[in-house]
Amino acid sequence: MLVKDILENNRISFSFEFFPPKDEPGWENLFANISDLMPLKPAYVSVTYGAGGSTRDRTHKLIVRIQQETNLTVVSHLTCVGSNRTETGEILRTYAASGVKNILALRGDPPKGQTDFVQPEDGFAYAADLVTFIKKNFPQMGVGVAGFPEGHPATPNRLLEMDYLKAKVDAGADYIVTQLFFDNRDFYDFRDRCALAGITVPIIAGLMPITTKSGMVRMAELAAGARIPAPLLRAVDRARSDEQVEKVGVHWASEQVRDLIDNEVRGIHFYTLNHSRQALDIYQSLGVEDSIQLGA
Repeated sequence: MLVKDILENNRISFSFEFFPPKDEPGWENLFANISDLMPLKPAYVSVTYGAGGSTRDRTHKLIVRIQQETNLTVVSHLTCVGSNRTETGEILRTYAASGVKNILALRGDPPKGQTDFVQPEDGFAYAADLVTFIKKNFPQMGVGVAGFPEGHPATPNRLLEMDYLKAKVDAGADYIVTQLFFDNRDFYDFRDRCALAGITVPIIAGLMPITTKSGMVRMAELAAGARIPAPLLRAVDRARSDEQVEKVGVHWASEQVRDLIDNEVRGIHFYTLNHSRQALDIYQSLGVEDSIQLGA
């Protein structure tokens, strides 16, 4: 099923993101967590694509396994990095032959050791170009794109940033899923600016609960950054263990979800880091599901 149809037929959607494990124990642990999340009936799940396309083969393997072993709708990430138009076409044909109907089109992060994005020869300079290519050559596929409530790190001009986002939508993107954020006011401002720019496709809010202090630091160091509000920082500082930090993070994310629902968000996308427990805790705190056995 296409994500755009799911969004059109539901007032709100909940979805989860996973990444391809590096070893066999990681695969088994991931599928145990996916199994734990199945009772939540996610609208779809997405699978990431490593920096520079480094996990391309594992991404495809994971997508195919999810499709074969579950009834979940799967979205595959696809980036402009490391592939020319011919190679991208081959990837998309492989996905189409495997039954993959949804792509999240991204410019992508540079390969390890490379600081700046370098357009591949006969490749794509921007995500909008990739969207155009997909819609022209694989019109049956649904396409989502990324949005940045706190601002795109490579585009400090927020007006120009919105022009770039509008270009992706005009190229044929069906929906926008945002990078993670911790202050809903950033999301609402982003949503309003999209409306002012004439962007009318559904906007899905991306959330990731803080689970450890070191994890919070990593979030703040991401290429896209992450602004940690002072009240959340104070709450994390009061915690005396990672277990307490996780409780703080789940509580904060739960309140974000509750407020987003009250303000008619079209969807919420959880960046799971391949774990199920935090998402399950959030669902339970909202009274969405009270009979699930908590997973790892």
